[in-house]
Amino acid sequence: MHPSIHARTNPDKPACIMAETGAVTTFRDLDERSNRGAQFFRALGLQAGDTIAVFLDNTPRYFDIAWAAQRAGLFFTCISSKLTAPEVDYIVRDSGARLLIAAAALGPVLAEVAALLPDRALYALGAAPAPFMDYDAAVQAFPATPIADETAGSDMLYSSGTTGRPKGIKVPLSGQPIDAETPISLLVSRVFGLGAETVYLSPAPLYHAAPLRWCMTIQKLGGTVVVMEKFDAETCLALIEKYRVNAAQFVPTHFVRMLKLPQAARQAHDLSSLKFAVHAAAPCPVPVKRQMLDWWGPIVFEYYAGTEGNGMCMISPGDWLAHQGSVGRAVLGALRICDEAGEPLPLGQEGLVYFEGGPGFVYHNDPEKTAESRNARGWTAIGDVGRMDEDGYLYLTDRKSFMIISGGVNIYPQEIENLLITHPRVADVAVVGAPDEEMGERVVAVVQTADPAEAGPALAAELIAFARANLSHVKAPRQVDFMAELPRHPTGKLYKRLIRDAYWGKTDSRIV
Repeated sequence: MHPSIHARTNPDKPACIMAETGAVTTFRDLDERSNRGAQFFRALGLQAGDTIAVFLDNTPRYFDIAWAAQRAGLFFTCISSKLTAPEVDYIVRDSGARLLIAAAALGPVLAEVAALLPDRALYALGAAPAPFMDYDAAVQAFPATPIADETAGSDMLYSSGTTGRPKGIKVPLSGQPIDAETPISLLVSRVFGLGAETVYLSPAPLYHAAPLRWCMTIQKLGGTVVVMEKFDAETCLALIEKYRVNAAQFVPTHFVRMLKLPQAARQAHDLSSLKFAVHAAAPCPVPVKRQMLDWWGPIVFEYYAGTEGNGMCMISPGDWLAHQGSVGRAVLGALRICDEAGEPLPLGQEGLVYFEGGPGFVYHNDPEKTAESRNARGWTAIGDVGRMDEDGYLYLTDRKSFMIISGGVNIYPQEIENLLITHPRVADVAVVGAPDEEMGERVVAVVQTADPAEAGPALAAELIAFARANLSHVKAPRQVDFMAELPRHPTGKLYKRLIRDAYWGKTDSRIV
């Protein structure tokens, strides 16, 4: 399936609805705009295998540009709208993008971007200062008919840089027709049962892998996506009711924020249309997942996968209740747990999570990092640590790079964070290792309080006691500090490296 097919069979059906404005893009609109875009790309000399970059906030135009690139066999690199001009410059140059399409609304940063990229074709949606040219005016000159040499393109997305400089994740182009099945379309349609009747709510930025890929897959299957310009917990519930949303995807941070709404706000909206909710990006604290299942019923699924797409695990609500804390069993690739040398470990032991036989990928322009992601058998890992039980279910421990070694003991922050976030006075939390003369590293919890006025020594002591009552003392924080707001990517991913670096003297700190 492909949006172009739905444009012929159901042209007036919404392919996208923007939540805040209610703006509708029909499948006819999507088909015509993406055809004009593909024609434009060819006129610029872009051929299959070339790359374009987009620098946009959530907008319906994301889809016609992405589908235009997909029809033209291009790689499309989506850049976070929160990045600075030097960061945009790095990604454009590293990706090899010959064309950048930006949002005029991003304002002053565009002038800086233009100064850094004088050798790239620069276009904007909306009125932007020179040298940016008007993308809509440019594509309008081309016919709304398919190019003669359509072939399937693909995204090439960059890691969000939570553990270092972002790297492009590149999967070889398939060479298949534009309507060929993909692993994600098979998963979404055959495993999760979504299709043309789906009304799918996407609350996260489209430049991130899961929102972009799932939205495009729903459109590929003929469903409608409702895109939030930005996430707000109560607005999210209202949108489910308004549009009779029957499927949605979240991250655990979204769940936490919805659960911390006043009870009256949670009960004010009719959520009966919602039949399927899925979450990913980070393991969900067990108490949070239990509360969501109590609230929404047995509709909350979970999957584990990286942008690299080298493998995937999935777990249903019923299986999760029998294996609480697990992110599921492998549905793409075979799951393997290995030691630091890449050698398999006995069942139940913690180690690096590898997939055998999953799709291939490389880190663009970084053969060393690509090689580090493989073991001698060719299995691939993306840096997560976990264990597998006797039934084949994976339990994630943390990212290898965030492990704390205190007094020779390996401590994984995720377990501590999962506990502290359940405290009623905690709105957000990150646990990091700080230098310690005696222990090497000490465990520090950095907390964003629900009420800023409560941040202080009394609450710090209360949280340390709470951790000691529920965890072994070696895992309990020895120090609790406070931040007004933790640095999170709009997708919900925590920039923990920035917090950790503050303790190691590598960056300025907002920690008090």
